[in-house]
Amino acid sequence: MARHLMRCLLLCCVLLLAGCPQQGGKNGALERMQIDYSAAIRWGNFEGAWNLIDPKVREEHPLTDIDFSRYKQVQISGYRELGTNVLPNGDVVREIEIGVINRYNQTERTVRYQEQWHYDEERKVWWQMSGLPDLWKGN
Repeated sequence: MARHLMRCLLLCCVLLLAGCPQQGGKNGALERMQIDYSAAIRWGNFEGAWNLIDPKVREEHPLTDIDFSRYKQVQISGYRELGTNVLPNGDVVREIEIGVINRYNQTERTVRYQEQWHYDEERKVWWQMSGLPDLWKGN
């Protein structure tokens, strides 16, 4: 009986590990950062998304409390990656489509923007270089 139980446990472990993608290295780190960033945007956590933007970009283009309050006027209804390109310098550019609902009049529209991701060799981390999406572009 104990032998049968051990085989079952071993089989379960093998099946669980087989289902887990290997997320190591630089590419795995990029994917994790992109997932964290897109989740923050999807849930309206723009302050959290702001922390995933390159510190130099944040310093050069600081956002005020008023800027962040504008993001509270919208609800994100969708966040979809349309395509990805790797630039010659190793940066990664993603074309993104975001569904945006105005909280006050409940109108929905779609906004497209590009995220550019750069790997910081010194810190061993990927940073988003494009800043937060401009959800009011064209308005």
